[in-house]
Amino acid sequence: MTTDEVLAGVGPRLRQMRKDREVTLAALSETTGISVSTLSRLESGLRKPSLELLLPIARAHQVALDELVGTPPTGDPRVRSKPIVMGGRTHWPLTRQPGGLQAYKVLEPQRRQEPEPRTHEGYEWLYVLSGRLRLVLGEHDVVLTAGEAAEFDTRVPHWFGSTGEGPVEFLSLFGPQGERMHVRARPKGA
Repeated sequence: MTTDEVLAGVGPRLRQMRKDREVTLAALSETTGISVSTLSRLESGLRKPSLELLLPIARAHQVALDELVGTPPTGDPRVRSKPIVMGGRTHWPLTRQPGGLQAYKVLEPQRRQEPEPRTHEGYEWLYVLSGRLRLVLGEHDVVLTAGEAAEFDTRVPHWFGSTGEGPVEFLSLFGPQGERMHVRARPKGA
């Protein structure tokens, strides 16, 4: 991979990392001291990345500089990721490359929450490893148990979390394309 190819991938990787962490440009600007316009140009590829820009961003996301630059792995295929805690959930990244399909192992603690469905571009797949996962998808309100999976278009209002009866551990895959998985959804009260 050439230097230009590596540098061309930095912007999309930065944008995806920021969005995965649900951080706004304004919040990242406040944390790093880099202007919103500079961050936006960096993410869109209109500004070349430099150490002066990448080091504070890596610090803000608590990742190694290698993760921002996307240096190719050196032989070992194992993904060695550090857990990321967002909104009370713990996420373990299972993929190294930004863009395309992303996979996470997620641990949701036992808690009762009022669903706040959201929408965004793409598709998401969920597979429950243990516990019970509540999924609100459009007019559907279902509970998935260990061994069950769901697939859905993320443009449909959706929310998922603990049923409040205990923690739930699940795999989450999301991206614009990918293999279809088993769909399980039933109307409320069914």
